[in-house]
Amino acid sequence: MRTYGRVKNSAGNLVWAEIQQDATGNFEYGYATTLIQVLKLSLGESPFYANYGIPAQRAVIQQVFPDYYVTVTQQQFSPFFASLTITKAQSTTPTYNVDIVTTQGTKIQQQVAV
Repeated sequence: MRTYGRVKNSAGNLVWAEIQQDATGNFEYGYATTLIQVLKLSLGESPFYANYGIPAQRAVIQQVFPDYYVTVTQQQFSPFFASLTITKAQSTTPTYNVDIVTTQGTKIQQQVAV
């Protein structure tokens, strides 16, 4: 399996990088990358996965945080990790703290603005 994520290169520019499973077949870093991308994806934007994404633009217009859709996304991705918690950050914009514990015990923490 593989997925793509954006990372900063040595010049500080964002470039697409391929994330593949490791030698043991573990793809948890790929799932973590995909989770973060789904949080940034608009609902219905993907032609293949229309049920993934967050209606962030509609949430900004209505001035209501998209907590329900973030919870749905957490439920969709939680089977891939030992622990997955997504909580709202103290911010005036829709921003969430993503805390992951992989089945190997690695902790991943990322703040994501949707």
